[in-house]
Parts: sequence; C-alpha cells; structure tokens
Amino acid sequence: MPLRLYIATTSQGKLRDFRTAAETHAVSIDPLPDLADIEPPEEDGDTFAENATLKAVYYSQFLPNQLVLADDSGLEVDALSGAPGVRSARFAADAGLVDSPDANDNTDVWNNIVLLQRLDAVPPPRRTARYHCVLVAARNGKPTNSTDGTVEGMVLNAPRGTGGFGYDPLFYLPQLDRTMAEIDLQTKLSISHRGRALAALLAQLHV
Repeated sequence: MPLRLYIATTSQGKLRDFRTAAETHAVSIDPLPDLADIEPPEEDGDTFAENATLKAVYYSQFLPNQLVLADDSGLEVDALSGAPGVRSARFAADAGLVDSPDANDNTDVWNNIVLLQRLDAVPPPRRTARYHCVLVAARNGKPTNSTDGTVEGMVLNAPRGTGGFGYDPLFYLPQLDRTMAEIDLQTKLSISHRGRALAALLAQLHV
C-alpha cells in the first residue's frame, strides 16, 4: 500500500503541484479532511520555516497518528531585499489593494501588478529572484521532518504564459527560455521549489 500523506492547504494550485510531484514516488497526497471547517492559525512567522512549522503542528492535531504536511512558500526578489517573501500571497493586500468582488479570484493578478510596479526602474540583469518552499511534516502536534527547495530565475517586465498560478507568468527560467507559466506540469514539478522540497522530504521518509 502506498504511503498516504495529508496536506493542509486550501490552494488548489499547491495541491495540484504536490500531487503531481508525489505521483513519481508512488505516494498519495490528499487534502486534510474537513480543512475548510477548521479555523486557520495566524501565520505570524518571519520565515517560511516558522510558518510551515506552525501550520503543520497545528493541523496535525486534527488528524491523530497521521503525517500532515504544511508548506510556506513564495517569491524572493533580490532587488527588493527578498520581498515579497513570506508575504507573497498578501503582497497586494499589504500595498492597500483589495480583490475585486466578482466571481473570479484576482489576487494573483493584483500581486503581479504590484511586483511589476516595484521593479519598474530595475533593469533586467538585476531582476534575479527565486521561488522558495519550506515543507514540514508533523504528527500529533509535533514536527517530524523539514525540508526546503528553491529554483532560481528572473522576473520579467510582462507576463508570459497561461499555466501555473501566483507569480508563474513573470518568473522566467533562463535554462528553459520559458516562464513557469509556459511549461507543462511534469516539467515544472521536476525543477520547482515544491517538487524539490517534496522529493527531499520523501527521501527522509525513505520512500
């Protein structure tokens, strides 16, 4: 029977990424049962590791004796001193922008707009950045494993591609001459920060 892990995320994009990465290891990853009914903890950590740990520890208490995963991840831009970093999902909100009240979630669009505004005067050679993911496993309220993964790239001055989510249309991979939004999911997970973090975690679990 393949190892079954549970991940505490409401992001369909993250869930899809982790599930795709897990397929190559014959591991099953499912969302934490009844996650939508659980009051989320306050993510007040200063680092990805702090936030991932507090989420894994917190959510593992709702599924006794099972390994529960939680990640914290985001974009670190060198010209912005590592921002948006842990505030990647809330970059636009921190700038005072709110999502439009229609049926579509435009958070990614607003975050990308703010990023482009902040980098407007930064020339292409200085737009170096990385995606960074910290993945933590916990059982019964105690952390058991922690790994991280990164992928280096550049931030473009205009979006390209329609795949992925978050900052993917702006995150350019020089070695592939593509953005994260222009590559297929299997390729993305073979080089992505989440794919690398999960592979490292499964190695620790001897999978």
